[in-house]
Amino acid sequence: MQKNILVLTENFPPKSGGSGRWFYELYTRLLDYQITVVTDINADSDEFDRTATVKIIRIPFSSTQWGFKSLIGLRFYFRCFWQLKQIIKEHQIDEVHCCRVIHEGVNAWLIKLFIGVPFVVFVHGEDVETVATSREQDLMVKQVCKSAKQIICNSHNTASIVARHKYAPLSATQVLHPGANTQHFVPANRTEEAKKNLEWQGKFIVLTVGRLQERKGHDKMILALPELISAIPNVLYAIIGDGECKPQLQELVERLELEQFVLFMDEVDDEMMIQCYQQADVFILPNRTIANDIEGFGMVLVESQACGTVVIAGDSGGTKETMISDETGFIIDCTQPNIIAHTILELHTDAKMRISMGQAGREFVSSTYDWVPHVAKANELFRV
Repeated sequence: MQKNILVLTENFPPKSGGSGRWFYELYTRLLDYQITVVTDINADSDEFDRTATVKIIRIPFSSTQWGFKSLIGLRFYFRCFWQLKQIIKEHQIDEVHCCRVIHEGVNAWLIKLFIGVPFVVFVHGEDVETVATSREQDLMVKQVCKSAKQIICNSHNTASIVARHKYAPLSATQVLHPGANTQHFVPANRTEEAKKNLEWQGKFIVLTVGRLQERKGHDKMILALPELISAIPNVLYAIIGDGECKPQLQELVERLELEQFVLFMDEVDDEMMIQCYQQADVFILPNRTIANDIEGFGMVLVESQACGTVVIAGDSGGTKETMISDETGFIIDCTQPNIIAHTILELHTDAKMRISMGQAGREFVSSTYDWVPHVAKANELFRV
């Protein structure tokens, strides 16, 4: 008899985001289970939900407050509890999988406490680092991790964070790196025609994909541009994503008079995203740690390598687990613009190295992060 799994996630397609894509791709491939997904309401979701291969139930599943001391938070958890209780009964759910510790894990903990349904919780690194600064949320996470049937971390770095904050010992965690669809993210020849479609014609492209937030390090890459321009006059820094730091980044570009060297592309669809990965000369995620905010893994680094593009990432969080350092990409100190510039210049100068590292990246991702081994490991974990 198939196990009925209820997946709780605020972030799920068509809403963009690496974790939402990961859970969609994973749970639609778990054919040994009956999957029901509870996620947030999205105005553009009707067409997506009609064609999805898993059952999707949308409820108001986000809140501005996640603590119990807040009246807003209390109302949120109370409402979710009664809605989830009904869904669990109606769909005869055997197990709940929550895609974050807060708030999804807290909802699952309440379900376990009052109904007895076991749950599995995923941890991403930056989530537990952030909540550790709040005494109330720290206590909530400890209860979630203590009560969880399994704690699944997206990287070994995240597992070490969980242990460091005493949420659970290393022996109580499992690591499941996010997977990549290597049939979807594939290499392609870099051509001027393809670059023209992206408004990149005649340019040496350095690409970043990710939410515009401080830890992603877009500002340091922009500060590296003046040094790069002197050696690579046709360099273009293409930025895909949106977020709270966009006004500051735009102001920085204007102040340094770099408008012709930086292209803000906002959000793009999957087809254009793949073209960007394929046509970029170098991909960089110049991440750094800001207070307790870290990069838990860096799925965009895996996707870029799958498309045969060499990668650079900051020496922070779990990014070193996304590549073979010095073979498929470089891990560097991205707090220093001169180091960023030096690394990109090295790749620009040696085209053969750039191409061979991109090819090695494709091979690495295909053998390590493809969905076949990823789903096999997930099945092994979930059978417990």
